[in-house]
Amino acid sequence: MKTIVARVWRALRGPMQWRILWLAHAKYMVGVTGVVRDHEGRVLLLRHRMWPQDRPWGLPTGYATRGEDFADTVVREVHEETGLDVKTGRLIHLKSGYKLRVEVAYEATLVGGTLKIDSSEILEAQWCTPTSLPAGLQPSHRELILGETGN
Repeated sequence: MKTIVARVWRALRGPMQWRILWLAHAKYMVGVTGVVRDHEGRVLLLRHRMWPQDRPWGLPTGYATRGEDFADTVVREVHEETGLDVKTGRLIHLKSGYKLRVEVAYEATLVGGTLKIDSSEILEAQWCTPTSLPAGLQPSHRELILGETGN
C-alpha cells in the first residue's frame, strides 16, 4: 500500500501536490509584536481600544499580511498605530499561539517619526521604564519586556 501511495504522490507532481498539502494542513494567522525601545531604554506601550478593559495596555501588535516578512510587520504596525519609525532587531519570541495563531516578537528601536496615534485602534501611548509598567498590561507583554519568555 505504501508503495502505491508513493507512486501516486510522485505522479501528481507540483501544483496538485501543493494543493493537497494546503488542504491537509492547518492555516495560521501570524500575530507579530514589537518591543520598541527609545534611546533611554524606555519601552513604547499602547492602550488599545479593542482589548479587554482590565488589560488594555500592551506593545504594538498586529497581524502579518500574506507574504510579509515578520520584521517588516513590526515596522508597518508601529507606523500605522503611532506614526513612529522603528528598526527591528533580533527575534525574541516564536511559538504557536492560541488555536490557529503563531506568535512572533522582535526587539525594535525608535529611529524617528512623530507620535500621532491612530485613534481607531489606540487610545493612548506612553514611554515607560521596565520598572514602571502600567496596571492593565498584558501579562505576556510584561514577560517580553522583562525578557522572561522562556525561549
